[in-house]
Amino acid sequence: MAAWIRRDQEESMPEAWSRKRERQYQHIRDGQLDQGVSQEEAEEIAARTVNKTRAQEGEAEEASRTSLEDEPSSQRGGRHSHSGPQGRTKEQLYEDAKRQEVDGRSSMTKDELRDAVEDR
Repeated sequence: MAAWIRRDQEESMPEAWSRKRERQYQHIRDGQLDQGVSQEEAEEIAARTVNKTRAQEGEAEEASRTSLEDEPSSQRGGRHSHSGPQGRTKEQLYEDAKRQEVDGRSSMTKDELRDAVEDR
């Protein structure tokens, strides 16, 4: 994750983020905290969301293929959310498994990928 700078005794955004993205991050983080998510998880969800939005809006220097090809959350209306009825897509689970270096991931089904990612 990007290095954080201290300004006025509060954690602030990475330098690459605009003030709009900082507000978006804080809004998402606070919403997650209100739902009872841990501070660490809330910050991770907020940062991933903001970074994905930046990639989709062409604001990021680098972006993953899944970030660029996935439908923007503003159009998706909650589909693919972690708490939604179907959860993450197979491709999203595959990317998580890849980051976690799960063996045999290329031949796994969506359910097998979900189990492998959640077990780590």
